[in-house]
Amino acid sequence: MTSAELRKRFGQYQEAAQNEPVSITSDDQGGLVLLSAKEYERLKRRDREVRRVEDMGEDFLQALATAEVPAEHAHLDAELGDWRP
Repeated sequence: MTSAELRKRFGQYQEAAQNEPVSITSDDQGGLVLLSAKEYERLKRRDREVRRVEDMGEDFLQALATAEVPAEHAHLDAELGDWRP
């Protein structure tokens, strides 16, 4: 939605953001996302989470090594550009 639409229907989008993030666009600025405080806190916790490869189970590592992007999300590969590990 646009920032103008957000101003007009803030209550509706505030309620929607309790269930899923709501994207807000603007012509002259980068986009924003409105999300619930609960989701924000969940993301912040994950920000600080560190795991060692040695602590991951062999099943998990094998699943990770063989994971493939579902066909409906393949278009997102273009977002990576020429990035290489």
